[in-house]
Amino acid sequence: MPTSAGTPHENAPAGRRRRALILSAGMGAGHDAVAAELARRAGTYGVEPHVVDVLELLPYGLGTGLRRFYQASVRHFPWVYAALYGAFMRGGAGPRPSGVPLARLAGDRLTDLVDRLDADAVVSVFHLAAQLTGHLRARGRLRVPSSVFLLDFAVHRQWLHPGNDRYLCLTEGAAREVGRSLPTPVVTTGPVVPPGFLGPAPGAARWRERFAEHAPGRLPVLLSAGAWGAASRPAETAGLLSGAGYLPVLLCGRNERLLARMSRVPGAVALGWVDDLPGLMGASYALVDNAAGQTAVQALAAGLPVVGHRPLPGHGAEGVRRMAGLGLSELAPDGPALLDALARLPEGGRERADRAGRGRALFRGDALACVAGLTDGPS
Repeated sequence: MPTSAGTPHENAPAGRRRRALILSAGMGAGHDAVAAELARRAGTYGVEPHVVDVLELLPYGLGTGLRRFYQASVRHFPWVYAALYGAFMRGGAGPRPSGVPLARLAGDRLTDLVDRLDADAVVSVFHLAAQLTGHLRARGRLRVPSSVFLLDFAVHRQWLHPGNDRYLCLTEGAAREVGRSLPTPVVTTGPVVPPGFLGPAPGAARWRERFAEHAPGRLPVLLSAGAWGAASRPAETAGLLSGAGYLPVLLCGRNERLLARMSRVPGAVALGWVDDLPGLMGASYALVDNAAGQTAVQALAAGLPVVGHRPLPGHGAEGVRRMAGLGLSELAPDGPALLDALARLPEGGRERADRAGRGRALFRGDALACVAGLTDGPS
């Protein structure tokens, strides 16, 4: 179990700002987006944030290799990732592989970093980081409290380690799952997104003008492929939407090959990395999502309906199913179901309004405020 330690406020020497170390991972863009928003919020509590990619703490280039392998798997060999997810992440009877052996290779570098920064707390937003901090806390090697912000709608076991001091979850259901598995305090905070997603988006008017010039009268439907541009048959989905009278807008992330390929799809708009996502969502009719990740969470904050379709294997498929089960989205298993789901979401309609209300109700608290000691104000 964790060794005893005061709160960050108690441990910080008088006269200096408290410091929080946020452990993220460059696996797509979702974890880094959450880490960046936590870092922004830290300043409102008088806390000095330091964001570190936990993969960079692994020796021998293992972190880079892991990132490249995962990227190649989700883009080109999804069945490989599905098998790994089933073996390492999904629960089951009997002994199951753990992420601790890999995570603890970064142990010395993390403890050295905590000492060098004189950090007062550690917050993990990636499951490998949660394994590492839990392992170190349980063995008394990490001297400061460790909180885990569990970003997934569907909890997998690599997030879970009893050594961590506190878990923060998106939903009550996820919190109950963690509570059944660990003797650790759990708090339901909801997701975190930048404030631009939670209010009127000034950039929406510009996007509406662009879409009206490209395809007058067609409702723009976003197709998300994540930061890495990983999607199953996006051209086919775009063709289906275009044929039904919608304007498919493909979010290709940083995948230049996908962007070039989708730019040739008739009747569609292909976009690379988008900085003004709040404006784009404010000008759109719906989001067709395949991962239940940060893009879907941002859509919920913006009041944009989400339809899950052709999800990525593993955590993507489980997250999409869990979102739909909570009434936050709808799962469309095939093309006709996708068109039917979109047809039931007219502007001003009851189903659209109810969905938006359930989505925004998720944002109930501030995850950073729940990290031990950070609500005490500047020291």
